[in-house]
Amino acid sequence: MNLENVLEEQALRIFFDDTSESLVIIDGNGYIVMMNKPYADFLGIRQEDAIGKHVVNIIDNTRLHIVVNAGKSEYGQVQRIRGHKAITSRIPIFNDGQIIGAIGKVIFKDSSELDKLYKRVEEQNKELSNYKERLRKIQGNYFALDNIIGNNKKIIELKDIVKKVSHSDSTVLITGQSGTGKEVFATAIHETSNRKDNNFVKINCAAIPEHILESELFGYDEGAFTGSKKGGKIGKFELANHGTIFLDEIGDMSIDMQSKILRVLQDKVVERVGGNDPKKVDVRIIAATNQNLIEKIEKGKFREDLYYRLNVVHIELPLLRDRKDDISVLCDFFIKKFNDKFGIYIERISDEAMSRMLDYNWPGNIRELENVIERAYNFVEGNEILLENLPDNVLNYMYASKGKLNNKMGTYEKEMIVKTLKECNGNKSRTAKVLGINRSNLYQKLKKYNIQL
Repeated sequence: MNLENVLEEQALRIFFDDTSESLVIIDGNGYIVMMNKPYADFLGIRQEDAIGKHVVNIIDNTRLHIVVNAGKSEYGQVQRIRGHKAITSRIPIFNDGQIIGAIGKVIFKDSSELDKLYKRVEEQNKELSNYKERLRKIQGNYFALDNIIGNNKKIIELKDIVKKVSHSDSTVLITGQSGTGKEVFATAIHETSNRKDNNFVKINCAAIPEHILESELFGYDEGAFTGSKKGGKIGKFELANHGTIFLDEIGDMSIDMQSKILRVLQDKVVERVGGNDPKKVDVRIIAATNQNLIEKIEKGKFREDLYYRLNVVHIELPLLRDRKDDISVLCDFFIKKFNDKFGIYIERISDEAMSRMLDYNWPGNIRELENVIERAYNFVEGNEILLENLPDNVLNYMYASKGKLNNKMGTYEKEMIVKTLKECNGNKSRTAKVLGINRSNLYQKLKKYNIQL
């Protein structure tokens, strides 16, 4: 044996003896070549008693000899050894492409060790989550307002209102068409308030069936109804205690439910379905709707007293078509968002595409704009969103509008001709003169509009 081989063998033995891990090496026939002291101690034998023995005669339920034959590593396997559930790994050893043996390693000598490690990891993850939550709350003031995108005068005014009302507990009513950003504003109010360290609970009143909404909002006691959970369930109002609850689409709520919401506002108590133990709650309510609540009050579909309870601070969000100066900055925001989501880099929107987007009336508001940008990412080929990447409704809007204008102008022109003809008692020469057109042109228009007097 040359010096190099001697040094390699000594280094291997030093590694084997110094490590606290349990290690064993077998040759190509399954016989043990080396076993360190930790493994021998784990088995309750002497090291020298294991050397030269076949591995199946020394280690319970071993698969090392199978790994030698198959040539495939096995990691993190559960193996019962001497009454213990151990976590082991088995790795074949190659030399010039040939399998000459395998090494076995016991990672955990008992599943309780793994449980301890899992608990330590869970504790670290929980601690990390706490740090992240604290950072989010520290930065909440900045990021909450920063998510209200726009430099339009109206948006700047609304941001200022958010800053002012966030420091009170007054109820807020946010109105505006779908897609104008009502939830974004509600979140900003909560995150800039002194309640930001507590829960912000959101519920869409229109998305939950009426017979379920009450139990969702107020919870229920055990046995309140068939299928109720054992022990009952906490409601959204209790969950939002000391925090904020956002009642989205409150205009869709039934009169009966409105009465119960009014009681919470007046008495600051909630009562679970099937229960008789009212619970005090400290909750700030932010409500939102895309409906005209005044009209609903007049039709008897919304309680006037609830409306005035909710409408302490009113934030009315503008339509996107009324703040078109914000379209480019909103596009920049969504491009950054979808660059991260899709993993591709879009630099800008072409001037032609932006011009067409500025012409469009955006009935779906900001949500529709976001969808248009996301759709473009599925078709764009370079680093620029082009005209052809926009959907047909945006591309064809001007042509449709032009057609509507032509129709309106035609109707107006026909009415003017008929009115002038009557005033001139059917005299076409005088009619043409009054209208400021020549007689032949008048005859063409009479034919075009099928006017007969």
